[in-house]
Amino acid sequence: MTISPDQTVFFTFGFIHINATLLFTWLVMALLVLLARWVTRCLTDDATLSSWQNLLEVLVEGIQQQIRDVTHQEPAPYLPFVGTLFIFIATSNLLAIVPGFEPPTGSLSTASALALCVFVAVPLYGIQRRGWRAYLKDYVEPTPILLPLNIIGELSRTLALAVRLYGNVMSGAVVGAILLIITPLLFPVLMHALELLTGIIQAYIFAVLAMVYLAAATTAHDVSPHPPDTATSQGEGGVNER
Repeated sequence: MTISPDQTVFFTFGFIHINATLLFTWLVMALLVLLARWVTRCLTDDATLSSWQNLLEVLVEGIQQQIRDVTHQEPAPYLPFVGTLFIFIATSNLLAIVPGFEPPTGSLSTASALALCVFVAVPLYGIQRRGWRAYLKDYVEPTPILLPLNIIGELSRTLALAVRLYGNVMSGAVVGAILLIITPLLFPVLMHALELLTGIIQAYIFAVLAMVYLAAATTAHDVSPHPPDTATSQGEGGVNER
């Protein structure tokens, strides 16, 4: 029983090792590219839509609504990045039911690469939306003493993203393998169903956390006091005048 797909090596060319993580990552990417090409080549705005276009529109609209609910911003700038994260992770986890397929998200290297994508995207989106001065100013507010802590916080949440995804996917595969050895009839079916649900949930959590980080980076933190209520001020002024 292998804990990580990194341990399964298919080809070796000198110092280059093609393991299950690399192979299945490229297979998932190729599958998504071909599927996207096949679905989008026949898009139409007619009243009668194909089942694939209906599924695509439901998926895109659902992701847009989630981005809108979490960030309180227009979803268009974030849709390609967040949508790609969700679809890649969800597809990798769902394909785990295919015999012989080892989800690349069960590798710490893949989970770390996805977390690093979020780590790089957060300042890029923040600087693009607010400017580099306003974005970098958040690291020294309310006092410059917090600069090291803010930097450590950025690194720690990236590590948490990677470990959370890797740990949940890896533990699900290990538990499923153990139950397959103990009770090879009933429990594997239940575990596969649970694994499908868990895979979708993990993809959703990863995408939501990425949206939260992006929203925090692209939203100005206004710490100034709220202006006084105009009606109240006028009322108090009227009383004083009398």
